[in-house]
Amino acid sequence: MAGRIRTKIVGTGSYLPEKVLTNADLEKKVDTSDKWIITRTGIRERRMAARSQATSDLGYEAAVQALESAGMKARDLDLILVATCTPDALMPSTACYLQSRLGARKAAAMDLNAACTGFVYGITVADSMIRAGAAKNCLLVGAEILTRFINWNDRGTCILFADGAGAVVMAPTGLGRSEVLTTHLYADGRQAGLLCIPALGSRKPATPAVLEKGLNTVHMKGNETFKLAVKGMAQAAQQAFKATGLSRDDLSLFIPHQANIRIIEATAKRLKIPMSKVMVNIDRYGNTSAATIPIALDEAVLRGRIKRGDLVLLGAFGAGFTWGSALLRW
Repeated sequence: MAGRIRTKIVGTGSYLPEKVLTNADLEKKVDTSDKWIITRTGIRERRMAARSQATSDLGYEAAVQALESAGMKARDLDLILVATCTPDALMPSTACYLQSRLGARKAAAMDLNAACTGFVYGITVADSMIRAGAAKNCLLVGAEILTRFINWNDRGTCILFADGAGAVVMAPTGLGRSEVLTTHLYADGRQAGLLCIPALGSRKPATPAVLEKGLNTVHMKGNETFKLAVKGMAQAAQQAFKATGLSRDDLSLFIPHQANIRIIEATAKRLKIPMSKVMVNIDRYGNTSAATIPIALDEAVLRGRIKRGDLVLLGAFGAGFTWGSALLRW
């Protein structure tokens, strides 16, 4: 290749479980209403994995689509990254389970946990490794089964989170073509307590007392998270524009993490990006954490909202707190 190596997305895929959980269904479980949920979150329904499905199963379905879209076989892969905070098991990695099922024998495999920002972190890792020559073809999957970690009596969280998976294949490209232009990652561990699953790790193993207190489920302070999410995603986006000399006027589509419609709208307003240029599907799928952006990206590609040469901005914010952006020339 002439010049230095750059990377691009050459294939996309996604998978949503068959079971649909509507707001009407939630009205039977917790003190809430369809109107309240839509007004506060923008969500009308979300997907829920079958009991027999694990996170790698969802990721596999998305990965198969992404590989087909890229015109590749699993044997072509050098690296598999799975962004998830709901892995199949503490060890081995969900990426290893996925590698085995795909039959990608020569691919290195590992998980990344940056919660809802995981996919953007994954793009950065894949981009860096391809540019460094450490890998050529990379499969990046964002997959979650968050409904296994929900307190169904907590109306502040049980209405939000859902299950799903999205995937992309990344590969080298020449200068001046479709490419990952820039990525920017951030974190502030001081805010970890605002959004977390307090137990199930080495600090608080799964004991009867832990389970009784519900420490194995998502805990969130919504108001504080909202403010930091808007600020963080806007900051990361502005840094992407600054680094490239491009602006919101050059943008074709903004694909934000699908956390809450009010967060999405507030972030777009702060960036002065019209909602006509913002990809939104939270109404149908809810918050699938690391899977929201690749699911939305695949949907945008399939619906023709992204065309060759378009400038596409990805932005995310998640537990940690973590946040980041990726600016792509499609």
